[in-house]
Amino acid sequence: MTRHFGMFQFKEVITNQEIEECFSTMQAMVGKIPGLLKMEHGPYDSSEGFNDGYTYGFIMTFDSPESREAYLPHPIHEKVKNLVIPKLERVVVFDFNV
Repeated sequence: MTRHFGMFQFKEVITNQEIEECFSTMQAMVGKIPGLLKMEHGPYDSSEGFNDGYTYGFIMTFDSPESREAYLPHPIHEKVKNLVIPKLERVVVFDFNV
């Protein structure tokens, strides 16, 4: 399996409703993009303080590296990116195999 992990820092002007819309749209890709098995997300929640300004994280689980590679240019993913990326100040995405 492949994990697709990301961290978002939303622009200050973005509302909680817009943030929820971003994540619900991302969640809706599960079952529509082949090999995307699961998506989890949430706000930063630690007293440790190592989030470097990132306020939300997500993890997507793919059945294989090949499915993750097919997801990247998928039209549904492109549509979601067009909604989410303009709302972000910064983003980090990191993939690894398990």
